[in-house]
Amino acid sequence: MTKAEEEFQAKIDRDIKIEPKDWMPDAYRKTLVRQISQHAHSEIVGMLPEGNWITRAPSLRRKVALLAKVQDEAGHGLYLYSAVETLGTDREQTIDDMHSGKAKYSSIFNYPTLSWADMGAVGWLVDGAAIVNQVALQRTSYGPYSRAMVKICKEESFHQRQGYELLIHMCNGTKEQKEMAQDALNRFWWPSLMMFGPSDTDSPNTAQSMAWRVKRYTNDDLRQQFVDITVPQAEFLGLTIPDPDLKMNEETGHYEFGEINWEEFFNVVNGNGPCNRERIAARSNAKKNGSWVIDAANAYAEKQRMKKKVA
Repeated sequence: MTKAEEEFQAKIDRDIKIEPKDWMPDAYRKTLVRQISQHAHSEIVGMLPEGNWITRAPSLRRKVALLAKVQDEAGHGLYLYSAVETLGTDREQTIDDMHSGKAKYSSIFNYPTLSWADMGAVGWLVDGAAIVNQVALQRTSYGPYSRAMVKICKEESFHQRQGYELLIHMCNGTKEQKEMAQDALNRFWWPSLMMFGPSDTDSPNTAQSMAWRVKRYTNDDLRQQFVDITVPQAEFLGLTIPDPDLKMNEETGHYEFGEINWEEFFNVVNGNGPCNRERIAARSNAKKNGSWVIDAANAYAEKQRMKKKVA
């Protein structure tokens, strides 16, 4: 280990944030670019399954709430793209990497939203899983990422409560509404557990990320936290977790759960999920059709720069 690497790790061990102008190992920078850009892509792609229901919301109140939520997700993507730019990357290149399949995003967003109850399940389960992961990221070692997560976590927490409140109403409504809620839980439970990534034994980046304090907990630790929090919430709703192996271990105080279908997870991550092609096509077309806005904004900025230069 070089002297620069020793000093870098010493700062990490003392919980001193690494800032953009600080020296950092190339591998640390590469890890952050991969993680933050994937996080940004997930926020942006995550707008699509929810945007699918804006025009079909059952009331004005629900429509306004969903619009606000989708708008928040767009903001999260912008914060995170800005954070990844501090590492010397080009924002448009990271987006193009997603469109080409080089960069990934959360597998959960490659599943369809088939009913209005899915808007509750996405808020409760998907945003709930995101919160478990992102609260820890508020303490990540890279300063811009850590600071971005503070605002994001506050908004994601509201999204989770919004989704859960929606399901409370459905579960206390008609028989058909409760059946819709159960169906949504059945479809989103296992993909939500997959959101934390592969098991620790199959995760090649976890050990180094933990040493650099990019991550504070392993994938399996975060997954367990999510299950322990969510099972009592499902019981309160009167819904059944679709896992016959789920049970409380009285000795450990944690819920034990069944085996995750990792073959499905890797199949979806590698582009073969129910909506992978649809999601990428939507994002690629959005960039193509909106390129004139970027060109106009850049032209205006250049015009203002020239005015100042002349003055």
